[in-house]
Amino acid sequence: MRTSKTTEAHALYEDAPIESHPWEPFVPAGAKILLLGTFPPGDHRWSMDFYYPNPTNDFWPMMGLILLGRRDALCNASGRGFDLDAIRSLMTEHRIALSDTARKVRRLRGNASDKYLDIVETVDLRGLLSRMPECRTVATTGEKAASVIAALTDTDIPKMGEMVTCAEGLNIWRMPSTSRAYPVPLAKKAEYYAAMFRHCGII
Repeated sequence: MRTSKTTEAHALYEDAPIESHPWEPFVPAGAKILLLGTFPPGDHRWSMDFYYPNPTNDFWPMMGLILLGRRDALCNASGRGFDLDAIRSLMTEHRIALSDTARKVRRLRGNASDKYLDIVETVDLRGLLSRMPECRTVATTGEKAASVIAALTDTDIPKMGEMVTCAEGLNIWRMPSTSRAYPVPLAKKAEYYAAMFRHCGII
């Protein structure tokens, strides 16, 4: 028998609208690595129309620190957002593809927390990788993304900063979330990503 709390949760789940991913995967020519998050925040948190758009997220400051030596290297002139042209150019130069593990979701609490995302449709991982014949590395940015890719590839979830290899020979890394909600300093997150980039020849 359902308790009132269970009934409330079920109703919330049923009433939450299905949201489709706003962007196609970013796949530069000769992509060597695919980075996969979970799903973007609501558009009220965007500073640009591209992956990791929230200016409070550590992803682009971290990439600036690793690849250009400055955490503000990819910020726009106002300092309150990011330079999308510079981002696209940098990802293309380093042959880094971007996508997310979910294509359709329900936000059960109306926010961006992975904990309250119900994934309705996952990424077509093998279809996406077929567009990247030189890509032998997938890295997930956070725990939920790691669990989705583990299920899609029939692998164990790696420990933080480590990788597993699936039957097709793809190396799958688990990286820390770049959300500020994950309480690890940006410099420490950058250490994890830089080590992975060195391993797969990005830097």
